Amino acid sequence: MGPRPGQDLAGYLVSYPEEMAFSDDDPAEVLDRYHTPDLEWVNDGMLMDRPRLIAHARPVRKNARSVRIEVHDTVADGDRVAARFTVHAQMRKGAPLTIDVHFFGRLAPDGRLCHIDQITRTNRASAE
Repeated sequence: MGPRPGQDLAGYLVSYPEEMAFSDDDPAEVLDRYHTPDLEWVNDGMLMDRPRLIAHARPVRKNARSVRIEVHDTVADGDRVAARFTVHAQMRKGAPLTIDVHFFGRLAPDGRLCHIDQITRTNRASAE
């Protein structure tokens, strides 16, 4: 288990996608380690609730070969956190991807995330 977002945001940003994509743990358990049950995750204007996030994990686990998170900046102020990072992913088929992410979150009192807004830009990447 990686760090709670309220304790180490950069650690969470690296641990969560790795666990969700490659762990043998149930995706619901992974999600619940880092997020509250009433999580609202708005990605590029699309709301993803807990059932949708869990469902999203299954195809990722089937299709992802590797993922690496490059954290550029993090900031925390009370129950608010923000980060800028890049996801480098290699899928079983196709070219590598890079996804630039601007992430804004609100923490629950226990340090888990209860709300996320993120804006992404996906680019085809050359082999790294």
